[in-house]
Amino acid sequence: MSKSVIIDSIKASNEFNNHPTFHPLVCVTDFSKANPRSGHRMEFGIYAIILKQVDCGNLMYGKNTYDYQESTVVFVGPGQVLDASFNTEVYQPHGLALSFHPDLIVGTRLPQLIDDYGFFSYNLDEALHLSKLEEQTLKDIFYKIDTELKQPVDKHSKKLISSNIALILEYCERFYDRQFITREHVNAGILSRFENSLNAYFKSEKPYTLGLPSVAYFADELNLSANYFGDLVKKETGKSAQEQIQNVLIRVAKDKIFDSEKSVKEIAFELGFKYPQHFSRLFKQQVGITPLEFRASST
Repeated sequence: MSKSVIIDSIKASNEFNNHPTFHPLVCVTDFSKANPRSGHRMEFGIYAIILKQVDCGNLMYGKNTYDYQESTVVFVGPGQVLDASFNTEVYQPHGLALSFHPDLIVGTRLPQLIDDYGFFSYNLDEALHLSKLEEQTLKDIFYKIDTELKQPVDKHSKKLISSNIALILEYCERFYDRQFITREHVNAGILSRFENSLNAYFKSEKPYTLGLPSVAYFADELNLSANYFGDLVKKETGKSAQEQIQNVLIRVAKDKIFDSEKSVKEIAFELGFKYPQHFSRLFKQQVGITPLEFRASST
């Protein structure tokens, strides 16, 4: 039976990692001070940015395997689970973690940043892999927060801590941009598979059975989280994944409209729309004229 640990508070995190608690809502953990342990199944009720200073070796990225020797950053949010219970060997953990309770960020800009960046919704195999310089940049900010936590709490404490957390997220956004660029060969393969899957979707019966295709559908097809997939497509093409889907949908719709034997209603259903008026509205938004006007202009 796997060993489960509920980490729903800073106190619970510190107790599990043999750390003192300086603040009830945020902590910086030095894993080298934790007791040796084997793997656990950890259920989180807090946010955690975990910097693992280990040799990652071969990792899975989607369905591709690559070798990356630098440090790794994993983002965990409330409701997520890290399961390492398969690791039965006793080991000494290493690295750093910044953990904070959702209550800490109430009234700050952090909730919006977390939603905008989406790191906390990425899969584990979409972790951030750092260069030595990038690793040191994050460690320096971790240490600044740790130093602040050891000071007496005053009116500046929350602002300084939240500002440094925001700085970490902004640096990680930059580092992810670098990671997308340095793995262009991997990304090109993902985009090609996305295009093929998208075209195949409209050639199949799936629009009838599943309706309009979603970003989450294609992310799942590619074994990626929806947020990571969306970020990758946006950074590689300049357009969102939803825009890419709509572009293909409109292209297929134009081809179908040329078939004068089919009504606009029939075409809408073939494309996966539940209501033909929704199709007509989208078509006019994208093309500038209605489907019937487009048909008339093409004859």
